[in-house]
Amino acid sequence: MATSLKSGKPEADRAEDDAKVRGIVESTLAQIETGGDAAVRELSETFDGYAPESFRLSPSEIEAAMQKVSARDMDDIRFAQDQIRAFAEAQRASMTDIEVETRPGVILGHRNIPVQSVGCYVPGGKFPMVASAHMSVLTASVAGVPRIVASAPPVKGAPHPAIVAAMHMGGAHEILCLGGIQAVGAMALGTESIEPVHMLVGPGNAFVAEAKRQLYGRVGIDLFAGPTETMVIADDTVDAEMVATDLLGQAEHGYNSPAALLTTSRALAEATLAEIDRLLEILPTRETAAVSWRDYGDVILCDDHDDMLRVANDMAYEHVQVMTDRDDWYLQNMHSYGALFLGPRTNVANGDKVIGTNHTLPTKKAGRYTGGLWVGKFLKTHSYQRVTTDEAAAEIGAYGSRLCMLEGFVGHAEQCNVRVRRYGGRNVEYGTAAAPLEAAE
Repeated sequence: MATSLKSGKPEADRAEDDAKVRGIVESTLAQIETGGDAAVRELSETFDGYAPESFRLSPSEIEAAMQKVSARDMDDIRFAQDQIRAFAEAQRASMTDIEVETRPGVILGHRNIPVQSVGCYVPGGKFPMVASAHMSVLTASVAGVPRIVASAPPVKGAPHPAIVAAMHMGGAHEILCLGGIQAVGAMALGTESIEPVHMLVGPGNAFVAEAKRQLYGRVGIDLFAGPTETMVIADDTVDAEMVATDLLGQAEHGYNSPAALLTTSRALAEATLAEIDRLLEILPTRETAAVSWRDYGDVILCDDHDDMLRVANDMAYEHVQVMTDRDDWYLQNMHSYGALFLGPRTNVANGDKVIGTNHTLPTKKAGRYTGGLWVGKFLKTHSYQRVTTDEAAAEIGAYGSRLCMLEGFVGHAEQCNVRVRRYGGRNVEYGTAAAPLEAAE
């Protein structure tokens, strides 16, 4: 049975925090919907101290921003985008349109059609998330989305050069310098100067994630990608330095980033707690990471690997780093998570920045019912049907007629009956079920 050696805030306190966020987001979205550009400008000036003549960057502004990025950084961005593009293209190739003849004269098929417009949010408050531009903009581009709007908040009163470069190189058609609720609200609801999109994607803080949740239905969303979560599943094959480093590496994201260790080794658990204390003395981002670890950190001692698997699937964390003597066993048996990082040679930061898989992943247990952002999220699978012979129209129509009458749908049944009459040459009384062919004969 799992035993907690260290736990974060009680669930009730976390729920109270969520409720406060919900109220703020609801009122802010209402402000944007009624106030349009004026409301967006007021919010941007209040929260970011930024109110330009236009939030949409012109081609010359994009070029000027990109000129500020060093050659080394540009090369690194290109390398990361090459990895992400290659994997996204392989994923896209796995999705094929189909057309089959299920019975003589009955043709069924589906087509994978890109969403027609997407708003990609790229966080940039505490840390400028350059990689999020690759993950959303570039992946949408591979999917063939014809209108890609990308938005990120200003950093030090101006568009962040590397973020702008990554957006532009990834294939964004419109780039906005706008952050927070005002950015996702403007892209989803539209304003006088910003045409609304059909779908919102990208990670963000608790306010951005909640805004996406409230806007869902008016627009599509990729998933609920809130404050980052990381879990390390480890046995005594790994040491405390690596475990502690991997936990704090994600805890530095924000003040409310959960980080959990599941282990079968009490010695590793206790050593990791001590190592975290040591690293927090030297980590430059300790101000954030320490609060996150204090309030949202967990260390759970489990009886065995089956116990760790059960707890991990129940917690359904976003990032799950597995460092054990049976990593592939976890790959085969884990079913609820955002992404797996198998073995000590890889880590969550690889996935966040460069390796090629997408870093926009489900949080708050959403991994129980969805995976992360990928090229398929930008594609809608639409079915179609075609009946090519009179015989098939009459046969399927007769079955349809009877099944509609079984449910009491007379109007539905008549849609079928009119085909039976015209293409089957049979006299079916109005508002009745078509008899089976053998009985009719």
